[in-house]
Amino acid sequence: MNSIETVLERLLFACRWLLAPLYLGLGLAVLALVVKFFEELYHMMHTLITMPDAGMVLTLLSLIDLSLVGSLLVMVMLSGYENFVSSLNIAEDAERPEWLGKLDANTLKLKVAASIVAISSIHLLSIFMEVDKTANDKLLWYVVIHLTFVVSALLLAVLDRIAFASHRAH
Repeated sequence: MNSIETVLERLLFACRWLLAPLYLGLGLAVLALVVKFFEELYHMMHTLITMPDAGMVLTLLSLIDLSLVGSLLVMVMLSGYENFVSSLNIAEDAERPEWLGKLDANTLKLKVAASIVAISSIHLLSIFMEVDKTANDKLLWYVVIHLTFVVSALLLAVLDRIAFASHRAH
């Protein structure tokens, strides 16, 4: 019976490698964001002379939004791989991000929640930049959804602090 248990445990442990293609897919999503970023930048530069100030601000907010999403994808991709699949064997002289290897699943979850709030804030700001084009009921829903993200992130942080306070004290 012990040998069956050992085989099963090894098989389950090896299944973590099924996550690797998902992290590779996140890398491809970053590539798609890079293409979209430069498409937006090209559009802004192409219409810079005729673009109204509000349009330029909205385009800049869109670029910031894309860069935040890209950073979030990279953080999830690298930390997730290192936490759940295998350690990244990067040469010591390589530019290894300082946070890599220090983000556990709970910290990563909090960073994702904070990033979602930041992205939602940028989206809400872009809506407020053209508030006259948005119906009041839609505007209300945008604010309610954003506040839901904010409250959710705060609750995650509070729960993390309560649940893991004893682990951090040591």
